[in-house]
Amino acid sequence: MSQLKLDLELRLQSHRFAAISTSTPGQPSSSGESNVVSTSSAEAALRVVWCPAFEVGRASVFHGDCLEWLANQSDNSIHGVVTDPPYGLVEYQPEQQHKLRRGRGGVWRIPPSFDGHRRSPVPRFTTLTASDLKALDGFFKVWAAALIPVLVPGAHVLVASNPLLSHRVALSVCQSGFERRGEVVRLVMTMRGGDRPKNAHNEFPDVTVMPRSKWEPWLLFRKPLDGRVQDNLRKWGTGGLRRVSSDRPFADVIASAPTRPDERRLAPHPSLKPQAFLRQVVRAILPIGEGVVLDPFAGSGSTIAAAEHIGYESVGVESDLHYLQMAQSAIPMLKDYEPSSDAGSR
Repeated sequence: MSQLKLDLELRLQSHRFAAISTSTPGQPSSSGESNVVSTSSAEAALRVVWCPAFEVGRASVFHGDCLEWLANQSDNSIHGVVTDPPYGLVEYQPEQQHKLRRGRGGVWRIPPSFDGHRRSPVPRFTTLTASDLKALDGFFKVWAAALIPVLVPGAHVLVASNPLLSHRVALSVCQSGFERRGEVVRLVMTMRGGDRPKNAHNEFPDVTVMPRSKWEPWLLFRKPLDGRVQDNLRKWGTGGLRRVSSDRPFADVIASAPTRPDERRLAPHPSLKPQAFLRQVVRAILPIGEGVVLDPFAGSGSTIAAAEHIGYESVGVESDLHYLQMAQSAIPMLKDYEPSSDAGSR
């Protein structure tokens, strides 16, 4: 991993992006960081062309802030999005990630071992303040506004969420112009909820503060169509979801299991979702199996790996160098990972 880290850091320093300007054709930039190419477009003169940090198969993964990346992409260039964003934003700030990696927790709850199994950390969303929630609302509104022009008409966006915050995310995304298209329910028992009152569990042994969570909402949105669904499918290849088979439509309830330890060892990200689930939703996001799938919060690359397994072209963007390095090694392994027979339900 140390050599991988060094190689990736060197590539990022020298090839992070290339700025487009109206300079003379064929003449390189005097800057050591970017290459300048010729264009006659005033709009393109202000755009930055990002070079991938690495590529795997049909996938390209970029290092940087997804809002900056989206601002420099061509309109109507992405056909679907599947992503698991930072729910509360706070938990992925550098200081909280540092605490998590040191095992100190911070906003992350580090559960004790249960039945001999070490549970994954989960964020404490109930600790979010009013200002945190306001920042959450604003972020998803800005993110959705940046995303919508990059998508082709009729493109679907599937966003992982949780029952405490999903209503806020949905409202913010719809305020930026997306249509709400329901949600996909991932049936999975997590470590959320089910606890007795803190420091009063003996006094109130028959009380649970919140229900034990046995499902996870994935919010589904669509960019408005260009005409009817059939028109949009013919012109853009989007507008619906891909059926499981000719006699079985894609359903909005999917039985799932927590990510297994052997899969988590391939990509030890705290929010890793299993390939058995991701491959189903990624496949569905392109209705005729053609186009580009984007994950703007790529993390360890699990969505990208699912797209690679299916054979879709994909793009990932990740701001955290630690997770970017993880993704470079994890994507090829996750792509070939074979879930056990019980990975789809529990």
